Amino acid sequence: MKALVYTGPETQSFKDVADPVPADDEVLVQVAHTGICGSDMHAFLGHDERRPAPLILGHEVAGTVISGPSAGRRVTVNPLVSCGVCEMCRTSRDNLCANRQIISMPPREGGFAEYLAMPEKNLVTVPDHVSDAQAALAEPIACGWHAVRLARQAIAGDPASVRALAIGGGAIGLGAALSLKAHGISTVRLVEPNPERAQFLSNACGIEVLTPEAAEDSGLYDVVVDGVGFAATRVAASARVKPGGVIAHIGLGSADGGLDIRRITLQEITFIGTYTYTAQDFRDTAAAMFDGRLGTLDWVELRPLSEGLRAFSDLRAGQVSVPKILLTPDT
Repeated sequence: MKALVYTGPETQSFKDVADPVPADDEVLVQVAHTGICGSDMHAFLGHDERRPAPLILGHEVAGTVISGPSAGRRVTVNPLVSCGVCEMCRTSRDNLCANRQIISMPPREGGFAEYLAMPEKNLVTVPDHVSDAQAALAEPIACGWHAVRLARQAIAGDPASVRALAIGGGAIGLGAALSLKAHGISTVRLVEPNPERAQFLSNACGIEVLTPEAAEDSGLYDVVVDGVGFAATRVAASARVKPGGVIAHIGLGSADGGLDIRRITLQEITFIGTYTYTAQDFRDTAAAMFDGRLGTLDWVELRPLSEGLRAFSDLRAGQVSVPKILLTPDT
């Protein structure tokens, strides 16, 4: 099969590799689309020791099952494979399984390829009225859905009276903003510094978008979701959250700096680190997508897998206005 293989910092090769061989509990999925995630960019730049070259990246996948009794089934893929037997798995916190694996990290290759082997339990059926491109957004949106669910558990009061701010206009921040609305929170704003992307989000996604400067003057929020994870966004989250409020931190841009521990302590602000999603969160996100609670989901750009290196370069240069680029195997 053809695959886009990460071969070293800032280099990728589109080439022939061996087809994946499904294990006994797995099926073969023909990939329709795979999204480029911030973690893929992190690896591409050589900043993620968990993703050593050579490796097929990509974990935001939708496609069609082509082996086993469910062949022909259109699916979106939960890329997080847990053991199912440890304490975390038994208590429905399978995203924290100590033995978890995720595609795009060894030993599992990722989805920037024509085919992918996955356990049947990790697949969610996609209904006919949802496109493969829409279905590929389940993974990034599920990260925001999980963060919002945890934040809602930590905050008191009627969700209709809650003010919420999501930081970052990529798929993670946008997914969090859409999830906040789907959870009944009426006042939801999103911070995005790129003017072109901010305009796109405002026009296409029905979200009130603020510049970082405007956000500083917009008051305090019960919930702040950091979908970026750099020192500057943690500074903003620390400053914009109300006393007694909640910061839900998803982004993994950088591990250093930004969090105002003194303010968090003195004003009893809850800080929640959130990692991916549980299997139930993934299924709940997919259900919300399929019944329209998360909007039209038409904020993607499709590019051929063979031009993946150019897509990564354009994203790095800030030349992409849409929140998500999906790479599509060449036909």
